Amino acid sequence: MSMLMSMPMSMSMSMPISTMMMAKTIANRTGVAVSRRSTNININNNKRYKSTLILLRHGKSIWNGGVGEARFTGWADVPLTVQGRVEAVAAGLLLRHRGIKAKSVCVAFASELERSHETCELVLASMAGHKQDSWSTHRIRRDWRLNERHWGIIQGRYKNDPELIETYGEEELISFRRSLKGKPPPLELNNDNENGKDDDAKYFNNQASNAPLTESLQDCQRRVVDCWTDTISKTLFDETDLPYPPENRTIMVVAHANTIRALMAHFDDVDECQIPNLFVPNSVPILYNFDDKTRKPFEDKLESHTVAGITSHARWMLSVENHNHIRDAITTGGMLTRALFDFMNVTKDGKVCRKELEAGIHDLQNPDNDNSHYVRDCVVVDVAKKCAFEMKDPNEYITFEEFERRTTMAYNEIQSLCEDEHSSEHIEWV
Repeated sequence: MSMLMSMPMSMSMSMPISTMMMAKTIANRTGVAVSRRSTNININNNKRYKSTLILLRHGKSIWNGGVGEARFTGWADVPLTVQGRVEAVAAGLLLRHRGIKAKSVCVAFASELERSHETCELVLASMAGHKQDSWSTHRIRRDWRLNERHWGIIQGRYKNDPELIETYGEEELISFRRSLKGKPPPLELNNDNENGKDDDAKYFNNQASNAPLTESLQDCQRRVVDCWTDTISKTLFDETDLPYPPENRTIMVVAHANTIRALMAHFDDVDECQIPNLFVPNSVPILYNFDDKTRKPFEDKLESHTVAGITSHARWMLSVENHNHIRDAITTGGMLTRALFDFMNVTKDGKVCRKELEAGIHDLQNPDNDNSHYVRDCVVVDVAKKCAFEMKDPNEYITFEEFERRTTMAYNEIQSLCEDEHSSEHIEWV
């Protein structure tokens, strides 16, 4: 079994154009190919009533670069790249193909930053498909508390800037980025463009009067949870005069890495010391289903991350396009197995027949799919192949519990072999 490698992605920036035209252009011309195996998870088909919250990080921005290009973006109002727009449209197509249409989203929340708002518009337009009259920008509500964490004096600087290391030292920079309470020095208001080149000044001109001058991850989390408590949750559970009642209501939040991280940590009761380790990729839909009576997530918590002890109620939406992003966010454990199982479970009945297994494997490993090499040697896919091979009848099925058991056994066997051979290679699930 070979180790799955990741591949950096890059895309240049283009001039902004109409959101609807952008959605149609990307869908028709760029070859975005979310699986045609349409599934249906319409909330009205489930026996248990639920309120659904969709969390989505914005598409790639011009400052979400690769190694050596990424910056501390924060409240700087930078635009999406072409790749970021493609990612947003693909996320909308994935949601639509999984049975969640634009008309079912009663309200979509976005931050005050344009990369969040544009992603939100593109996702809704893509979810609407040819029925563009089924969504409206009036459904989008912007709230500054969903803005990205403010990075203070280092906002706009490259993350690998040698001057930052020289000024603050590596340990202090790690504290700024990876600790819960560490924060950079505050932004100096007497300099309009302290942290960027002259060409970047325009991204700093929109700083609101209520903008913080710096924040720790904990500061950011407090305002995001406040936004959930007094605004988003009331829209999800209490607000009247919306198209769907709370027990069948879907709300979407399109925000940023640290604000989505804060909401997930709140819903999943993640220990404070582990919150900085949560990873949120661009444009991968993350679903939380709430019991409208208890107002708590009702699905079982599954292992979700590389850090032992973190479990989550979240359901990540897997597609051919975002497969490698999910692999980076959730590794060994139940959530990855669940994401792949849900991808193959077209009928959404909790069991997968041989036909579905074979179709799912084909979609993921199709030579025409640019990401097919990511899953060619994936442990979970190999288990799916073995299950399909052992099924005699095309309609014979396997449940999620049995699929998860077999995947866990296969992974443990491989890890044991590696340990026996004193191998230093890290085996990835996906």
